[in-house]
Amino acid sequence: MRAGILTSGFSNQTSLNMQVNVSARHGTLQPGDQELIEEKAIKLRRLYDRINAIEVTIDLKELDKPVVEIKVSAEHAEDSIARAEASNVLAALDNAIPKVEQQLRKLKARKTGNRTAAHKHVETADTGEEE
Repeated sequence: MRAGILTSGFSNQTSLNMQVNVSARHGTLQPGDQELIEEKAIKLRRLYDRINAIEVTIDLKELDKPVVEIKVSAEHAEDSIARAEASNVLAALDNAIPKVEQQLRKLKARKTGNRTAAHKHVETADTGEEE
């Protein structure tokens, strides 16, 4: 199991550290795969800046169909979880990432939706000109 902590350069958020855990069940990952998985997981931060931790678990029980599970924990939100399986680990990861990205986009829309909706309901005044 490998864990890394990312210190981000974002200045407008409350949590500056994000932990990325990559683990494998029923086998081991190659070091190159582990690095690539971490890099792709870190990129999820660009979608929602209040992410605290990302856990990527690769289940190698069936070598011909590895299962990748991505769990994203964010402040003041439920965890986002995506699972995918494919013929190899990286293909399964590439299938799981869009699923969790969509969940993060929905989360961000829910969290910021109330603020943007209030600004859209600005009433325009009638000129009241009669001819």
